[in-house]
Amino acid sequence: MNTLMNLQIITLLRLFYEFFKTGLFAVGGGLATIPFLRDMGASTGWFTDADLTTMIAVSESTPGPMGVNMATYVGFHIASIPGAVIATLGLITPSIVIILIIAGFLQRFRDSKLVDSAFKGLRPASTALIAAAGLSVAKNVLLHLGSGGFDIAKSVSWPSVALAALVFACMQQKKLKKLHPILFIGISAVAGIVFKFAGA
Repeated sequence: MNTLMNLQIITLLRLFYEFFKTGLFAVGGGLATIPFLRDMGASTGWFTDADLTTMIAVSESTPGPMGVNMATYVGFHIASIPGAVIATLGLITPSIVIILIIAGFLQRFRDSKLVDSAFKGLRPASTALIAAAGLSVAKNVLLHLGSGGFDIAKSVSWPSVALAALVFACMQQKKLKKLHPILFIGISAVAGIVFKFAGA
């Protein structure tokens, strides 16, 4: 019993540590957490890249900030409700601490050329990290790559490509842009169910 409790405590501490790191360095919001989550999955074995794409879909489809939703999802997946709470706290703690510190020196930070230069360097780095993570997610969703090489007929998930292209095209139309995103999410969810039962 004690051994099991110790393992649970160690798991919760690891969750807090991993998400604290993510919250501390994921400059750029929710999407910037994805590269850190990929690394976390690889180093801990808690989830695969395929699991990560599912987490992203769920986190984007539910209310709240994506990064927080991802932390809650992973924490619950690993250690139920205590894990969800600890992982979420781990992710938001660095932001709270940094905001409290900055609030005390707001004027100095606002006028600091050094801070302004640092953020100019962080923006393209964050963009590159988000782009790399996005390409990785797209690869997992749109392609089925095996060890037998690339065969376009078998390696491409054509229903997924068609759905992604359709949603992208719809989002370019001015009238459709005014529709609430939940409508696109709902239609995509229904399409996914139809594809699943149709064996696509």
